[in-house]
Amino acid sequence: MTASRTAESGFAAPVPARQSASGEEPEYPLALILLGPTGSGKTALSVAMGLRFAGEIVSCDSVAVYRGMDLGTAKPTPEERAQLPHHMIDIADPDHPFTAGEYSRRGRSALREITSRGKLPIVTGGTGLYLRALIDGLFAAPGRQADLRERLQRSHSNHGSEWLHRLLRHLDPDSASRIHANDTPKLIRAIEVSLAARAPMSQLLSRDPLTGFRLLRIGLNPPRQQLYARLDRRCAEMFAAGLVNETRGLLDRFGPVKALDSLGYRQAVQVLRGEMTVENALKAAQQGHRNYAKRQMTWFRREPGVQWIESFGDEPDTIRKAAELVESHLHLH
Repeated sequence: MTASRTAESGFAAPVPARQSASGEEPEYPLALILLGPTGSGKTALSVAMGLRFAGEIVSCDSVAVYRGMDLGTAKPTPEERAQLPHHMIDIADPDHPFTAGEYSRRGRSALREITSRGKLPIVTGGTGLYLRALIDGLFAAPGRQADLRERLQRSHSNHGSEWLHRLLRHLDPDSASRIHANDTPKLIRAIEVSLAARAPMSQLLSRDPLTGFRLLRIGLNPPRQQLYARLDRRCAEMFAAGLVNETRGLLDRFGPVKALDSLGYRQAVQVLRGEMTVENALKAAQQGHRNYAKRQMTWFRREPGVQWIESFGDEPDTIRKAAELVESHLHLH
């Protein structure tokens, strides 16, 4: 659901930081953070809020940054992107890995640019690590430990990724909750960092916090079974729209890059390799999206100060509640 520009007009835009009436402290501009699991309607809500409050969207999605990866990422539609500016979408090729640190730097720059124009920045997306990097900053990670990595690789060869996942759950339960048990490179890096730093990696992610903004976090938490049904439908639509063909083109152009290990594309690659039928790939992708949504909620429930709305972002009542929250925070100063 996309709100009408005409229907949502008449609201004043936020302004850059200025001195308060007392002259004591600056009134920092508001930044709206819309978070929630995949398929919860964050895009629809972000567009509605952007039209209503003169906003611009800052995507927070680790796959949407890649050009050409369209069907499997549920990027905003061309119609949605035409209604108001979007940032941090289609800014890298899939063969150039885009890190959380790079996202933090460029995302913060986008926030500053948006507020300099007197617009409301609206951060929306489901990549928890990127959101944490944007808001809290990243730590100076320990260097690669060659000997440790070699031992972990041998353990993986002997025991499989599940063994690594169990080890990470022991060292850093928070990181284990967001890293898939089959994502061997991320498992090894998280274990490596936790052991080298002698502290869980998830506790080392607050070294350069975002300043100069008032943050309003609004979270979407629709009913679980309804969310799963939506995810199943959306995943089926991705395959029907040509996800396998899109993946074939990406493989031909870039090769088996890490970006293609993301949900949906991973299963499409297996189809192209003859390892899975389209029907089984669809079922695996649907299950993967449901599992991912569950992990996202585990992550986001740890975010401080979230104003939760227990419904989808494209529902009129959700839009009304979110608008009331934004308006109240704009009027606080």
